[in-house]
Amino acid sequence: MKIIIAGAGDVGFHLAKLLSYEAQDTYVIDFDGEKLEYLNNHLDVITKKGDATSIKLLKEIGVSSADLLLAVTESPNTNFTISVIGKALGVKKTIARISNPEFLDNPCINFKDYGVDFMISPEELAAEEIKSLLHQSSFNDTVAFENGVFNIMGTTLGYKSPILDLTVKETKEKYCLVDFITIAIKREGTSQTIIPRGDTEYKINDQVYFSVPKYSIDKLYPIIGKDHIDITNVMILGGSRVGRKTARKLCNDNFKVKLIEKDKDKALQLAEDLRNTLVIYGDGRDLELLEEESIREMDAFVAVTGDSETNIMSCLVAKSKGVKKTVALVENMDYINISQTIGIDTLINKKLIAASNIFRHIRKGEIVALANLHNVDAEVFEFEVKPNAKVTKKIIRELRFPREAIIGGVIRNGEPLMSFGDFQLQSGDKAIVFCLPEAITIVEDLFN
Repeated sequence: MKIIIAGAGDVGFHLAKLLSYEAQDTYVIDFDGEKLEYLNNHLDVITKKGDATSIKLLKEIGVSSADLLLAVTESPNTNFTISVIGKALGVKKTIARISNPEFLDNPCINFKDYGVDFMISPEELAAEEIKSLLHQSSFNDTVAFENGVFNIMGTTLGYKSPILDLTVKETKEKYCLVDFITIAIKREGTSQTIIPRGDTEYKINDQVYFSVPKYSIDKLYPIIGKDHIDITNVMILGGSRVGRKTARKLCNDNFKVKLIEKDKDKALQLAEDLRNTLVIYGDGRDLELLEEESIREMDAFVAVTGDSETNIMSCLVAKSKGVKKTVALVENMDYINISQTIGIDTLINKKLIAASNIFRHIRKGEIVALANLHNVDAEVFEFEVKPNAKVTKKIIRELRFPREAIIGGVIRNGEPLMSFGDFQLQSGDKAIVFCLPEAITIVEDLFN
């Protein structure tokens, strides 16, 4: 595929990084020469300095022969313009990063008629992610496939977990009546992601990811040594776009929400827009204010101001006051992997979420969904199995599946099935696959 990325910011860089693991013909356009130089030094992509709305520039890099144009600059209006021009010049598909929620689901206008095939809003995706995390409060990462038929659940193992120092094989034997597959382990103090085998041991403070069918989620709590936490009262710090969208989504799901905003005019506007949310004008960094607003009675604290350090520190304060669940929005992608070491339940980055959401449009094969886990540099795919695909020819243990990947479960005719070694995939199955970057090409080949 020939792919053009307009914008070398965090979203553009992460997309280019994902594409660099495979033989894609990737071009990145940006005004910022330093960003492009960094890309050239770290990734196998072609960079072009200039304005991505320039018809001349787009023609120079051959937009008419491109399969995909990703407009992911910081300006939604610019992204819209780039997509329209690119489509008019012959690119097959366009995706634009936008911020206006009206554009996402508007029955009055078909934006494809104007050249924008798909639109994504990082703020909308982040708000949806936060809502999902609060629904599964004892886990710090959750991904649902096929409306929750199969789920990826991530958590950090504490000293109460009965599986500490047991191997994966021993654990499965001990909990043989519970359906789950351990798909990944991130060990404390290391950057390496472990694809577990039968002799892999669980250790204290491991970040462990389970693949589990919906009917087994409740049975997973005793295994991880945690109770299900019912979250009702939520405090949100920051009336940003993410804060506003999160408050609205949570109220629609019957959470009781307080939102703190330090800008008076913005607080008044939020109070008018969010009728079911108690909006408080004040500085959320003020401990006295937090105490006055009963932070000790909160079940969850969500910090989504525009300042990453403020979000992290305020979540740590909330934890010290007994809040059970904390979520912090961070701009720096380097922060994502430190949540389990500093005491915050989950750090999220809206640009990383957006890049992963866009990436599913790039994949080869029959991929119907794709997700990114917060603490690991890897992807979770949902493949639809083609007729006569290589994965249908043998049982799983005979497939020579790469060690850097694992099948976490299969959905057949809407029903979840466990994908152990003697399982054989069939045409039409939907397979949940956890995959490190270096194995993506091999896995895709097996599903083709």
